[in-house]
Amino acid sequence: MENIVNFLRELGLTFVPLFVAMDVVGNLPIFIALTRETKAAHRRRAVHLSTLTALGVGLGFVAIGKAIFLLLNIEVADFLVAGGIILLVLAIQYLITGKGIETQNSSASEMVGVVPLGTPLIVGPAVLTTLLLLIDQYFIAIVVLSFIFNLVIQWLLFRKADRIVDFLGNTGVSAISKIIMLLLAAIAVKMIRQGILTLLG
Repeated sequence: MENIVNFLRELGLTFVPLFVAMDVVGNLPIFIALTRETKAAHRRRAVHLSTLTALGVGLGFVAIGKAIFLLLNIEVADFLVAGGIILLVLAIQYLITGKGIETQNSSASEMVGVVPLGTPLIVGPAVLTTLLLLIDQYFIAIVVLSFIFNLVIQWLLFRKADRIVDFLGNTGVSAISKIIMLLLAAIAVKMIRQGILTLLG
């Protein structure tokens, strides 16, 4: 019984930081903004691709993250700057053209699930850093389980995006998308600023 209690306690202690770092709920409006003009089938494929990409990046980082950092002399700050630039370019493109991806190309509309949704949005510098810290404090199996639980929640929310779009209507989604992309640009600038300050510090 004590082992079960300890397991659940550690699961909670690892789940919550990852939930906050992943920003599961906050990613939903960005997903809607990026995929609102794609076909339903392509949107569903983007959901699967984003989840699989996030899973692969997260598990890969848990397995060999430290070794890669040391081998390539890469720091978390480098991820912040790179991820921030990707998000900033995407946000600017959307705010200027009204489109985040080329929806006529089914492959491109689905690949948005890989970049930027899978990474750096779902699994970005914050999640990678959190994973790195957690595996130093808890059993890797528990950290991985918490990570997978968070991804399942994210997948479920993305799958319900169609109902949210139907509820808000095209005008509502368009207005919200503009606001979200402006906020995304601000988040991107913050990531770049934090990365640069860390590198300079």
